[in-house]
Amino acid sequence: MGNIGILIDVQDGQVKETNYGVVTAAASGAGEKIALVVSDNAVDCKDALQKYGVTKVVHVTADTPVDSDPEAQGKAIAEAIKNFDITTLVGLSTAKGKDQMARAAAELDAPAILDVMALDINAKTVTKSHFSGKTYASIGLTGDVVVIGIRMNAVEAIEAGGDATAESFQASVGGAGRVTITEIKKVESKTVDLTEAKIIITGGRSLESADNFAILRECAEVVGAAVGASRAAVDSGYAPHAMQVGQTGKTVSPNLYIGCGISGALQHFAGMKTSKVIVGINIDKDAPIFSNCDYGVLGDLFEVVPALTKAFKEKLG
Repeated sequence: MGNIGILIDVQDGQVKETNYGVVTAAASGAGEKIALVVSDNAVDCKDALQKYGVTKVVHVTADTPVDSDPEAQGKAIAEAIKNFDITTLVGLSTAKGKDQMARAAAELDAPAILDVMALDINAKTVTKSHFSGKTYASIGLTGDVVVIGIRMNAVEAIEAGGDATAESFQASVGGAGRVTITEIKKVESKTVDLTEAKIIITGGRSLESADNFAILRECAEVVGAAVGASRAAVDSGYAPHAMQVGQTGKTVSPNLYIGCGISGALQHFAGMKTSKVIVGINIDKDAPIFSNCDYGVLGDLFEVVPALTKAFKEKLG
């Protein structure tokens, strides 16, 4: 039946926490659970990954440097899939993960589907949001190899225990590709990355200025949350696009989403609909967010958010 491959997203030498949910999704499949770590040291990742059911961790390299060559990365992953008899490859639908999985699927002429919400790995079926979150589709994939990208935090990580082995695999990719990464500019932020965050506090145009986002950052710091912004807030110049949540921004699935002064229009809702718990804070009782949230607070965010921050500080010591 073949093995299950898990493409691991590593940042600054550390396994991203959201990888563990992907490993949990893969653990239900038949065959070996093989984690593919491109360029980073697989031995350093083994202890973290084996807790969730990985049986083998493979350090994937190539006969040409892959760190700055996306095409080489895709080819190396494709070669590893063939070498380890992997019939299903799963990974995180991050920007890097989408790029790598799409390139590997193209090399193998394999079907690929990204940003899925749930999957049955043995049946090779997935659930995916469509039409700005208005409906969901159940999609089946056929082929000798299938590639599936999973939305961050869509699957809850569950420790499974076990021991994993670690080894290296060097692919032959046939020289440098046509694209070279020359520089990666990182956005400096003191808070958690939006797509990784378990808790997100987002502000809308009602914040009225960039300086007023400070009340959200103060609250976020207390509970270890990330701070986001609506498109209206970004368009008004209150926050950078990197903070935007919504159809034209980032898609998130935190355990808790707190929308402050956000109307909750369809375009915004499409980017955070799959949050486990949604809290809306708005002074307008007719705001659409109140129709789509689990808990609604009718009040002025400039009063409610500081009160929340105070309550969180008291509760968390």
